[in-house]
Amino acid sequence: MRILCIGDVVGSVGCRYLRSKLPALKKIKGIDLVICNGENSADGNGLTPVSANYLFDSGVSAITLGNHAFRRKEVFPFLDENPFVARPANFPDSTTPGSGIINIDTGRRIVTVINLMGNMFMESGLACPFETADRLLKQAEGKIILIDFHAETTSEKRALGYYLDGRVSAVFGTHTHVQTSDAQVLPNGTGYITDVGMTGVIHSVLGVQTDIIIEKFKTKMPKRFDLASGDCKLEAVLFDIDDNSGLCKSAESMRIE
Repeated sequence: MRILCIGDVVGSVGCRYLRSKLPALKKIKGIDLVICNGENSADGNGLTPVSANYLFDSGVSAITLGNHAFRRKEVFPFLDENPFVARPANFPDSTTPGSGIINIDTGRRIVTVINLMGNMFMESGLACPFETADRLLKQAEGKIILIDFHAETTSEKRALGYYLDGRVSAVFGTHTHVQTSDAQVLPNGTGYITDVGMTGVIHSVLGVQTDIIIEKFKTKMPKRFDLASGDCKLEAVLFDIDDNSGLCKSAESMRIE
């Protein structure tokens, strides 16, 4: 099974660019399933039912989230009702809308998608992502398991990759919006990349207008993060996974401009 994982889609401009490129990419690469990080898909951060449905209508099979998952209150009921959206699983289940694990029946195989968030320089007080992964793997309904690890540091991401090597099909990092050059298959058969990257405006700072971010760094004062405009890119990683073993045969990073 060939599964495409798309990096953080930023704003309506990123959503539109994804829609313009994804259908052809799926045909050219023979892609069976598409996972997309959509926690920045709404203008001004977060996910809304409108931005989520736009991504689904564009060919996305499952949406993962991150530290902006709960930025928009209007998405809370949507997270509870939609079985194809996963929020970070290490938030408290008793008080957090949605689920951190989803099982997708493709008609060919069941694919489990798990969303985790890192502890380093992220939200304080979250459950350990390593222990959360151990717990959720018992809830996986099939052998094909992919984990979106939404985390800040490369060390925490790589550590989780090796921790789960051979137990999951792939671990892909999100959050930094900068694609890393380490797409690979780990020694025991887990596909891995530290960060998939971003889908949005090329000449920006993580999708935001450059002058705004520069001014914020210089003045230390709060700024409204207005999205950039201009030419876009779509960054992703394609995992080729063996249907029977659930292990990864190859990992290919890509950038489409």
